[in-house]
Amino acid sequence: MATQTKPILHGYFRSSCSWRVRIAFALKGIEYDQVPVHLIKDGGQQLTEQYKTLNPMQQVPAVEIDGITLSQSLAVIQYIDETRPGPRLLPEDPKKRAQVRMISDVIASGIQPLQNLYVIQKIGAEKVQWAHHFIDRGFQALEPILKQTAGKYCVGDEISMADICLVPQVYNAERFKVDLGQYPTIKRLNQVLLQIEAFKVSDPSCQPDTPADLRA
Repeated sequence: MATQTKPILHGYFRSSCSWRVRIAFALKGIEYDQVPVHLIKDGGQQLTEQYKTLNPMQQVPAVEIDGITLSQSLAVIQYIDETRPGPRLLPEDPKKRAQVRMISDVIASGIQPLQNLYVIQKIGAEKVQWAHHFIDRGFQALEPILKQTAGKYCVGDEISMADICLVPQVYNAERFKVDLGQYPTIKRLNQVLLQIEAFKVSDPSCQPDTPADLRA
């Protein structure tokens, strides 16, 4: 099913969802082009009518691949896992695969949307406390789950979609001053994953649209 045309990722350097896709592309060894969509400049470039044709939700990412456009990060990750060679991002074992999806959904549905840019802009002055509360609440659930499922990585000893979701969420936790000392499993997994090349090259500190003052 794969074609020779490089996928195009429309994203933002610090967007968790864009970051997930970058990690997945890197793990799979997929070359792709990036088109930056600045979420703050010009009132938010994701809010233009032009971008709305790519992603009607007016969020990042949007990925043009194989003649279609996909606009949810987990859908993109699962699509490239099903259509591209390279390491599996979802385990073959059905129980482990379900655990990967469970952890990914806890993060992608239960934590990240409550502290994304659109929501905290609406909250206003209390945005830091709001984001801190909901990340902390989510990590209180995630920590015992990961204690049961983790080996070297989130589920066993193979990198999966769960790990792809975890690292950007820990980055956000640190931005909003969550004490990771309360979550030793999350902290350990994140430290291990940050040493892997695919996670390093996908980091917000080294993207085409990373501001100069935030570059590593």
